[in-house]
Amino acid sequence: MASIRLSFEEKWEKIIACDRKYDGLFFTAVKTTKIYCRPSCRSRKPKKINVEFYDDITEVENAGFRACKRCQPEIEFSPHMVVVKEVIAFLINHYKQDLILKDIADQAGLSPFYLERLFKQETAETPRTYLEKIRIDKAAYLLKSTALTNLEICYEVGFQSTSTFYKAFRTVKQCSPSEYRRGTCYELD
Repeated sequence: MASIRLSFEEKWEKIIACDRKYDGLFFTAVKTTKIYCRPSCRSRKPKKINVEFYDDITEVENAGFRACKRCQPEIEFSPHMVVVKEVIAFLINHYKQDLILKDIADQAGLSPFYLERLFKQETAETPRTYLEKIRIDKAAYLLKSTALTNLEICYEVGFQSTSTFYKAFRTVKQCSPSEYRRGTCYELD
């Protein structure tokens, strides 16, 4: 990868602003701690005199610096995707349960507010809407592959009320469960 042409001062401004657009383009190494970070790292900022910049991850590691545990610059994707993938796996494995955001956040070891913000940042959805989509996908499968009634499917996939089930189904599939089962609706994907 070609190095970017930014001065020390410009790079310094990017790390002070925690600018995500520059992640992977250069790395901030702190001489006193021997740790390197992404420009967007939210860790406490070092003294300017203790900072060096590197354009290549191999170069910074060969210089004896280790990756920050908070921003995980050695990982190509967002460091939060690990948490998001764990939450998604939890939702898929527990979709039948009556889950509230606090339950999901406790499983992830985060506060409900922080989990919702992080999840939405990475997926553009809240954990609740993601869970709803998982449930609707399961319901759609059951509608096509079983003789269960709509009511039985509603409770089988984890909805607590029929009105919530019908509203969520219509939102996701643009038709009612009965229309979906008959094949008389067309999904807008």
